Amino acid sequence: MFLEFILALLPILWLVVSLCYLKMPAYKACPVALVITVLLALLYWKAPGIEVFTGGLEGATMALWPISLVIIAAIFTYNLTVKTGAMAKIQKMLTSVSNDKRVLVLIIAWGFGGFMEGMAGFGTAVAIPASILCGLGFNPIFAAVVCLVANATPTAFGSIGIPTVTAASVSGLDPQATAVVVSLQLFLMVVLTPFLLVTITGGGLKSLKSSWHIALISGLGFAAVQLLAARFIGAELPAVTGSVASMLLTIFAAKVFCKNTPKEYQLSEETSAELQKQEHPGLREAVISWSPFLLIFVFLLTVSKLVPPIYNVLAAVKTSVVIYAGAGATPYTFSWLTTPGVLIFIAAFLGGLLQKATLSDMAQVLVQTLKQMLKTMITLITILAAAKIMGYSGMTRDIAAFLVAVTGTAYPLVAPLIGSIGTFVTGSATSSSVLFSSLQAETARAIGLQEIWLVAANTIGATAGKIISPQSITIAVASTGTSGEESNILRTTLKYYLLYIVIFGLISYFGYSLLSLV
Repeated sequence: MFLEFILALLPILWLVVSLCYLKMPAYKACPVALVITVLLALLYWKAPGIEVFTGGLEGATMALWPISLVIIAAIFTYNLTVKTGAMAKIQKMLTSVSNDKRVLVLIIAWGFGGFMEGMAGFGTAVAIPASILCGLGFNPIFAAVVCLVANATPTAFGSIGIPTVTAASVSGLDPQATAVVVSLQLFLMVVLTPFLLVTITGGGLKSLKSSWHIALISGLGFAAVQLLAARFIGAELPAVTGSVASMLLTIFAAKVFCKNTPKEYQLSEETSAELQKQEHPGLREAVISWSPFLLIFVFLLTVSKLVPPIYNVLAAVKTSVVIYAGAGATPYTFSWLTTPGVLIFIAAFLGGLLQKATLSDMAQVLVQTLKQMLKTMITLITILAAAKIMGYSGMTRDIAAFLVAVTGTAYPLVAPLIGSIGTFVTGSATSSSVLFSSLQAETARAIGLQEIWLVAANTIGATAGKIISPQSITIAVASTGTSGEESNILRTTLKYYLLYIVIFGLISYFGYSLLSLV
């Protein structure tokens, strides 16, 4: 059993060594992991060649449709708003609410960062808020740290829910039901994160004295709306709706509870004076600036299961094909009109037209986005192919068997830790879902838990891994101009990662009874 465990782990161990020690980029390391997986499946697990090929092909197909499609569409939307100048106006609107640094961190790093994570993900939720905070005079290293911490919990539903949808797809679960359990497991930390952000911003617990009301409203609003969206809409919009609710509630709470900001928490006089000089967009201009994101929200909501007449008609436009040639194969379904990536592209083009972008501009941005995402697509295709082969050949099952034998019924304590390792290694919660969701499901069956509980535990653990992921830290460093400070930022964020992973482990272990309430 130990030999099979080590051999089955070889692709994952290779990723750890290549990414963390050899400093290889993921798009180079993951194809090697795929080769190792194929050789092991053929030579040791004696899987037929046709099953290995078609299993990998199914994983690659999943990587392209719908995962890469959603990511490309989301990044295209962001890039287009930058091209038209709308993003600069959005930034101005976000920074005009208050001069209290604690409030601004909650609005920009937590609320808007959560919105960008929910819409686009893949670094935009760190890069954009951190850049805005630096523009407001915040310390660059602080801006990097606070945005990395704020970006943790929204990651579960980043890029229109891709990490959770992928986790469900890989483990054969219902995405909406999985989203509900993920939201339940995240609930406590979503409520607590704004308190943590205020404490970091204010330099200690004393900063909560005059702002705890705002932190509570900001976190509770996010958590409650996220859970409701997961329950009634699906896995695509929880972070988007939760972050929008949090931003609005935070602004309202700041107006009510934070009328007289202590001077130590105010923006510098120079920054405040500079902001006063800038012209604030009018209502029409504001709506046009936000139009791509508003349209995405409306489209995804309208085409969700919440509106059965529309959803049922559009969902019927699909093609199902059997890709995997082995036993237990199920048809792979291409949903042509209800896939979020298609809806995001339509919203982006319509929003671009409202912002006076020409077709030539949009084509240029699309080509730029495809070039930008090429390496990410290579990573996703190869790692999803490897994960499918590991699952079909029995490698994942053998890893689970050994872990169950060693940890027994205490395994849920370490389930989130495993998810966080996946994100730390690959820089992607989606990749962590691909690598370990099947493993978590196998383990759950072995110890008598419902699969959905440990699959969700893997997802929440993956969010903690974003705090210390080298890829995330690199993005934070690039956006704040703090090159060379990576190790300092990692040392600072490590303690927050440990806090999250311990709490998530306890939730995973003691919270299973919550399933009876769902």
